[in-house]
Amino acid sequence: MRVLLVEDDEPVAESLRRGLLRYGFEVAWVTTGAAALSHAEPYDVVLLDLGLPDTDGLDVCRTLRERGDVPIIVISARSDETDRVVGLELGADDYVSKPFGVREVIARIRAVMRRMQPRTAPAAEAGPDRYGELLTIDRKAARVRLNGEEVALAPKEYDLLAFLTEEPGALMSREQIMEAVWDANWFGPTKTLDVHVAALRRKLAGAITIEAVRGVGFRLEIVKGDRAGTGDSGGGPS
Repeated sequence: MRVLLVEDDEPVAESLRRGLLRYGFEVAWVTTGAAALSHAEPYDVVLLDLGLPDTDGLDVCRTLRERGDVPIIVISARSDETDRVVGLELGADDYVSKPFGVREVIARIRAVMRRMQPRTAPAAEAGPDRYGELLTIDRKAARVRLNGEEVALAPKEYDLLAFLTEEPGALMSREQIMEAVWDANWFGPTKTLDVHVAALRRKLAGAITIEAVRGVGFRLEIVKGDRAGTGDSGGGPS
């Protein structure tokens, strides 16, 4: 996914850019409103600061919205309710106040992109996400069903499953998982991650496998076809 980051504060922009790159996003960074409006390369979402050196970010937001329906997420130190309301009325899809964590921004991006789906596929009705023949995840209700039966998951087990199933087959590092599921500032041992992975393997055996890649992290795969119901545990410790 391609992100246009419009932010003149270099430390903030660099931190956000590094975080987005780590999660697989492509990032084009500009520091002025003029550069944002003249940016020629295509992008899927805009992260827009309001306090730009050459123009008010609200004017940039208005102009971008007039040009099309690319999602716009305002990222700003302006936390006043009036600025939030004006930004949203001018066409912003979401508003994140500084300071914020990379995890929150990514969650907002994904949520906005999910909301964009009805614009391109109005006939599609929102419902639980299906993974293979056995597993469904209702992200709105935070409920998981295996072969039609609800599975009781602890809160962090659900968060871990929800994160890993956003990109089945992708190798996620321990750092990525800990930051996304636990906390951006987690500096303790990651053994708790192994415990939660083991719980998901046990509770969702036959629907998913979670492969441990030694020294890196984990890869979740969806069990398909005649492999479903075999109870493959999906790899050993990393």
